[in-house]
Amino acid sequence: MTIEEILKKAIDEDASDIFLIAGLPVTLKCRGRQNRLESDILKPDSIQVLINGIYSLARRQDDAIQSGSDDDFSFSIYELGRFRVNIFRQRGSLAAVIRVIHFGLPDPEKLGIPESVLSLADNNKGLLLVTGAAGTGKSTTLACMIDRINRTRSCHIITMEDPIEYIHRHDRSIVSQREIFIDTPGYLESLRSALRESPDVILLGEMRDYDTISSAITAAETGVLLFSTLHTSSAANTINRIIDVFPASQQQQIKIQLAQILRGIVCQQLVPDKEGKQIPVFEVLKMTPAIQNMIREGKLHQLDSAMQSGADQGMYTMDGSLLKLYKEGRITKETVLGYCVHYENIVKRI
Repeated sequence: MTIEEILKKAIDEDASDIFLIAGLPVTLKCRGRQNRLESDILKPDSIQVLINGIYSLARRQDDAIQSGSDDDFSFSIYELGRFRVNIFRQRGSLAAVIRVIHFGLPDPEKLGIPESVLSLADNNKGLLLVTGAAGTGKSTTLACMIDRINRTRSCHIITMEDPIEYIHRHDRSIVSQREIFIDTPGYLESLRSALRESPDVILLGEMRDYDTISSAITAAETGVLLFSTLHTSSAANTINRIIDVFPASQQQQIKIQLAQILRGIVCQQLVPDKEGKQIPVFEVLKMTPAIQNMIREGKLHQLDSAMQSGADQGMYTMDGSLLKLYKEGRITKETVLGYCVHYENIVKRI
């Protein structure tokens, strides 16, 4: 199979990822499960041919791979789709994983993203975080939020992504999309530059380290609405992760700043329903005076109780969302226990 045939097959099968690994046939990830195509076992030489085809389609030089580094980039094929590629070496041969991104923006209703999540984008300023493990749909949720702003408000939206996944067309807003290492040297440089570009909304692809977290907090204090992501599993873990990045002498000040600028945290994961389809599950934290006090005073162990009692404001915990799906008959008991945050508590509640 040529690389074009593989990409078309992935689109037709509604695959989320393509694996090109030596020793296996071409493998598609569909609805969370691997589907190995009835093709020849890939050998290092055939992988090289496919990867050369990827570089040709992307009109990109293979300098990174030739120098021994991994390569991460995205490209589009007219009337087919957009693809995010990571090329790396394993066992001495090249390999590639390709994320499939369909043209057009995702439909939050079809994906099961609730209004309580999307409505966080109606904030005019502050810090909004979407968290979860890799591959749980953070970029998709953020794309839906940015699209909501683009369609309803007159803003300058600046995104910094590595790489760009969803393409936003200018609507009521101006959308400037910057790809890391192509349009800008890195997240930190791009964020500092963005503050001189009259932004109303900033999407920072990931808060990776002390420098980007510190700069993101500073940017949010200037009065813009700043979106970003972290690889954390709950609202309390997210806040702890940010605080722990700073030296002990600064942590109390960071708690005060977070209490002032944080507008919400969305934690998400994908779980299998009874039909084997991957569905999103969310934890939502929104700012209230009580939650601000908990953050300021470091009483993060009380956040779960605050979210449970804040259902009328669109808040809920991850365990509460899983239990709701279980009671609706959409997921099994094993799925609840496998994906819950507080195992012993969930066992009692079930």
